Amino acid sequence: MSDLLAEKNGHVAILRLNRPDRMNAISAEMLTELGRRLVEYDHDADVRAVILTGEGRGFCAGLDLKDTAAGRGIGGSLGGASHISTLEIPTVTLHRIDTPVICAINGPAAGYGFDLALGCDIRLMSDRAKLAPAFAKRGIVPESGGTWYLPRLVGWAKACEIGFIADDITPERAAEMGLINKVVAHDDLMAESMRWAEKIAANAPLGVKAIKRLFRHGLSEDFESHTHHVLMQLLVLFRSNDFQEGLRSFLEKRPPNFQGK
Repeated sequence: MSDLLAEKNGHVAILRLNRPDRMNAISAEMLTELGRRLVEYDHDADVRAVILTGEGRGFCAGLDLKDTAAGRGIGGSLGGASHISTLEIPTVTLHRIDTPVICAINGPAAGYGFDLALGCDIRLMSDRAKLAPAFAKRGIVPESGGTWYLPRLVGWAKACEIGFIADDITPERAAEMGLINKVVAHDDLMAESMRWAEKIAANAPLGVKAIKRLFRHGLSEDFESHTHHVLMQLLVLFRSNDFQEGLRSFLEKRPPNFQGK
């Protein structure tokens, strides 16, 4: 069976990390397929939101340390250096795509799984889950986005607390620190994630994607340059059928029916 399960439910795509016997520890196949699916769904006009979660008791246990210690899998070979590109790794792809991604953290998110969750746009967390940023306890760094996301999400001091001390983070603490959007009762996690995804999917997809894209660019632009780019995007959206539908539905006091055109 594949290390990644994929399905579509209306305008929502669901991706499930699928190594439950290893708490969804990452494999090369999982990374390759996850990156491919994210790009595929970003290009699919019928997909307006993606939910990423894990099968079984865990979200993602990070690097498979058993395989690594045995000289197999990711990080298992110490036979010399080679060129490594970050262009297609899933955490970079998550940052690059415009389709919103909700992370349904159903269980422990450790190491790479922690970074993977941070790379999603919205995080809903089971009350049975935990975040485990244990990098400093393993002699490594948050290798897939954590060093970039954490200071931006929680500020410098809290990022240092998380990174240097490396303690597990409970759902309540994660919400308090701003690492997640909401703590959800475990049995309701997927239903609540689907409710959020369907609310996103009901809005104008061109507008939603543009908002995410502008949020991303705004992280590295000065204010005046960014407002110029916002205006250019707005002029394009004014010409869309969805903008006209938004106006009509408002005047006619009915829900809009957006087509992504």
